[in-house]
Amino acid sequence: MSHEIVVPTLGESVVEATVAKWFKQVGEAVEADEPLVELETDKVTVEVNAPASGTLTEIVAPEGAEVEVGALLARLGAAGAAVAAPAPAPAKAADAPKPASSDLLAAAVAAADSPAEADDSLAPAVRKLIAENNLDPKAIPATGKDGRLTKEDVINFLEGRTKVMAGPAAAQPLTPPAPAAAPKAAAPVSARAADPREERVKMTRLRRRIAERLKGAQNTAAILTTFNEVDMTAILALREQYKAAFEKKHGTRLGFMSFFVKACVAALKDIPAVNAEIAGDEIVFKNYYDVGVAVGTDQGLVVPVVRDCDMKSFAQIEKEIGSLAGKARDGKLTMDDMTGGTFTITNGGVYGSLMSTPILNPPQSGILGMHKTMQRAMVMPDGSIQARPMMYIALSYDHRIIDGGEAVTFLVKVKEALEDPTRLVLGV
Repeated sequence: MSHEIVVPTLGESVVEATVAKWFKQVGEAVEADEPLVELETDKVTVEVNAPASGTLTEIVAPEGAEVEVGALLARLGAAGAAVAAPAPAPAKAADAPKPASSDLLAAAVAAADSPAEADDSLAPAVRKLIAENNLDPKAIPATGKDGRLTKEDVINFLEGRTKVMAGPAAAQPLTPPAPAAAPKAAAPVSARAADPREERVKMTRLRRRIAERLKGAQNTAAILTTFNEVDMTAILALREQYKAAFEKKHGTRLGFMSFFVKACVAALKDIPAVNAEIAGDEIVFKNYYDVGVAVGTDQGLVVPVVRDCDMKSFAQIEKEIGSLAGKARDGKLTMDDMTGGTFTITNGGVYGSLMSTPILNPPQSGILGMHKTMQRAMVMPDGSIQARPMMYIALSYDHRIIDGGEAVTFLVKVKEALEDPTRLVLGV
């Protein structure tokens, strides 16, 4: 029995993905529920498993192809079934001379008179654009992996090179719209020739999404950052005293993050605006505490969420953070793991950062930045000077709904709870 492997539903608002990696090749045996291919979306990576045992008879969407939900990825046949010969990979764009504008125009005119034949090696979204505009895919410079044509290549061709009218109408040069007036201080970006010492790598969907969200936060929210410092002496002493017993009983290490999560939850309860978000002309106050914990991976920064932190113990929080961090590094996070946070904590200290101003994680209104613990000379209440393990902490917040006094008070409450962790146990 033959099975078609298609792109599954990828989550809310996610309609496209990139084929990142095939785990099996044509002709190889496959077991039921065995991972076949990894898809990369703008939020997470998703593995598509085999629906049954058999032989992978055909790969329709090669690595690097852009695919939509429901698109055909491959075909799976019975054990020992005949396999389809793999289509030859298109020549890399770097291997072919770059066509001149006149050549592109001529090719586009020819494409308008004679619609291009369907090419199964193209992603569905690419084939759709080419068919709608009667283009010849061979005339469009390709920048995808192994010289494959991407949706962006076609869009760039249409918008930046020529405008092709369907049917017998001739292709017309596209006159770029007049650019918006730029601030006088902004210098124009000039094109420059490629340097042979440089390497250009296309951004992954996840990296592009991170860039869009962070820039969107800067453009939308009124971000302000306030700072304080925490004497980590009490937490370090508590961890040293109980770390062995804690790990023996709970099977997980007693780290710093559970203290910071608990301290933030206590402060969020007292300053609810930091746990809120703006929705249109309303402020949504959230009476639950789902804390995102930023995790650095090879693909970029991701923020899995620990839910209902007010109802979890220190051990439960430590276990969940460890589990989510492992899934993040292995690319196993799900959409549910990544959505719905109300507040975020990021720890630049693991990389040696002494101080930073974290950017909000939209639509949240607050993010706490942890930093490296350093021994510094501090003047004590009795006037003596002691070397103390100090950490700078930063709260970036949306000044549209959080007043400066609220932000400072929130950070002071976090500081007080961390410097006297008994308060977290007693709830005072």
